[in-house]
Amino acid sequence: MMRIAINGMGRIGRLLFRRLIDNKEVELVAVNDIMDTDNLAYLLKYDSVYGTFTGTLVQQPGAIVADNKIVKTFQQENPARLPWKDLQVDVVLECSGRFSNRAAAEQHIKAGARKVLLSTTGSADIPLLVYGFNQHALKKDDTIVSPGGCMTNCSTHILYILNAIGIQSVQCNILHSYTSRQELVDAPNKQFRRGRAAAEAIIPVEIDLQQSLERLLPALAGRIASVSTRVPVANGAMADFTIQLKQETSRQEINRLFSTAAQNDYKGILEYTEDPLVSLDIKGNTHSCVIDGTLTSVVGNHVKLIAWFDNEYGFTTRMIDWLGKL
Repeated sequence: MMRIAINGMGRIGRLLFRRLIDNKEVELVAVNDIMDTDNLAYLLKYDSVYGTFTGTLVQQPGAIVADNKIVKTFQQENPARLPWKDLQVDVVLECSGRFSNRAAAEQHIKAGARKVLLSTTGSADIPLLVYGFNQHALKKDDTIVSPGGCMTNCSTHILYILNAIGIQSVQCNILHSYTSRQELVDAPNKQFRRGRAAAEAIIPVEIDLQQSLERLLPALAGRIASVSTRVPVANGAMADFTIQLKQETSRQEINRLFSTAAQNDYKGILEYTEDPLVSLDIKGNTHSCVIDGTLTSVVGNHVKLIAWFDNEYGFTTRMIDWLGKL
């Protein structure tokens, strides 16, 4: 059974803990975070988005016991000092956001882990492999892998499918729930807008989605622009694509394209719906993107496409999928 450790117990790390603790395919053996363990246990038990942990969860010295499974806890800032070798860790889920370049992530390998899976888009020297798109490009000697981010996992499939018709240009706006990289009340921030009160305003922020998509879809280099607009909700996202195609199309053709993909090659990755959804309805959805056919519109060769995704649950589902490949 694959032995897993999680480094960084923020939103993604804690959700992975909840989802892996009773996963029969892996064994969660350890977590590392600089926060106090009693605080970590509390945040694992009580979650404002996904509710109270449904099993049993208690804290012990140096460990958290969840559903009678013992998970060792550490508060080590330097990953190279973690006992991954002694614990026979196969894969570290690097969820801190601090070790996303090769030199930093390799500290886990030096500590004895066999492989590292990031929870974000890593540096250019780390393979960027989006599950459902190019996971087959994984090599046996790839010890560090980036699965992209939640926005990349949503967007890549959509653009790849539409490029079968031919894309001239793409403008993408990800309407996204606020995150820990924003401020609760107005405060200093290198990106001034991120310093504004997250629950009080609609806030445009700079993102690196364009660069990630161009790495994955080099044929579209120079044709993509992106922005994320943070909105006052705690979970969920709506991706708004405005796409100029190389030929005229119709709403029916676009919806048929994605409906067919959802039922065939992209089953489990992409979902198609014609239900009148709002962002709350997407909470807990396991797909990378959910195409909302009711909101598709076409004028000549200009397409407006809307996709929903749970930025936490959908993305952690893809990380769990990756564990079956590493």
